Amino acid sequence: MNVSPAKLFKFFAVAEMITWSMLITGLILRATVGIPSELFTLIGGSHGFTFLGYGVVAALVGVNQRWKLPKIVLGIALAIVPFATFPFERSLAKTNSLAGDWRTTKTSDPRDSGWFDSLFRWFIARPLILVLVLALTVVSLFSTLLFLGPPSEWGK
Repeated sequence: MNVSPAKLFKFFAVAEMITWSMLITGLILRATVGIPSELFTLIGGSHGFTFLGYGVVAALVGVNQRWKLPKIVLGIALAIVPFATFPFERSLAKTNSLAGDWRTTKTSDPRDSGWFDSLFRWFIARPLILVLVLALTVVSLFSTLLFLGPPSEWGK
């Protein structure tokens, strides 16, 4: 993979922050001056898609960097808090939690012996397949959420 874990994570952390800005601005404009519903749908959809993409990337990078599960969950959950992904990325960069390349080959580390790490390395070594699977996952999640509608309508 030509893009390092650090660069990929930073890209999505910044994108998530930008789409939060767009969403909040859109909400303010909708409430004050009114904006076309189609424009707000586009803004909301962009943010939703980026939100899901950030979550997938946070999990992928977290597994690659061998973060403990609570750190991965925190990284994903911070997407819910406006503008929290970028400070999280900065703190990870300062502590070298994003340092290193993708783990594509088995090492002497005993954690590399498990089936999950083997499968992970197989996908990381085949970036095209990985990107297609992850994109399909995000598109499927996004489509399902669009079908379900706003959370306030779920279960009605």
